[in-house]
Amino acid sequence: MQFQQRCQRCGTCCKNGGPILHQGDLPLLRQGIFSLQNLVTIRKGEPSFNPFTEMVEPASYEMIKIAGKGASWECIFYDAGRSACIIHADRPLECRLLQCWDTGEIEAIHGRECLCRFDLVADQDPIRDHIQRHEQQCTYALALPFLDQLSSPAPDKASMEELQGIMQQDLLLRDQAVCAFGLSLQQELFYFGRPLFQSLQHPRLRVAMSGSSLRLELVRSA
Repeated sequence: MQFQQRCQRCGTCCKNGGPILHQGDLPLLRQGIFSLQNLVTIRKGEPSFNPFTEMVEPASYEMIKIAGKGASWECIFYDAGRSACIIHADRPLECRLLQCWDTGEIEAIHGRECLCRFDLVADQDPIRDHIQRHEQQCTYALALPFLDQLSSPAPDKASMEELQGIMQQDLLLRDQAVCAFGLSLQQELFYFGRPLFQSLQHPRLRVAMSGSSLRLELVRSA
């Protein structure tokens, strides 16, 4: 039996999502290989897919990833027509280390020296204050306990109201930053990550939107 020892260019790794960025990738940003516009933040505590456990679980640390295409996580730098990376010569650390037939090297850097937003946003940038305020008021640590209570036979109405309030505040702070700095949607996803109402899913939870107002509704069990 012959074992795989080189990349077959099947594109599976690129289709499953862009890489997490590490300190060693800072030169790529400084050289303009990609910009903040090409990045998305997975905040600490956000439910996300862990490729090593193959489970969706709360992120144990903040991660900056290369963005996906639209609603897909397929890396924006992947050219599906040619089954190739368009920045291959300047690809991030994880892409250089990844060998699907031997994951030892990429596993060794998992969770180590990962970039976070404040590594990439200048100290004097006024948006830092908005990010810090958002992190104080809209963390997953605040929201997840209320979401967990939805699994109880009779969810507490007060918990639903608290969760709704956190999700509404998340949208409010985002809107303020978008208006203040003229952010695009992709820039918003870097500075603030995904909105809580999108990332916090539960089979008994339905989100009703009216403009920028949000209302949570409990789906009754059949």
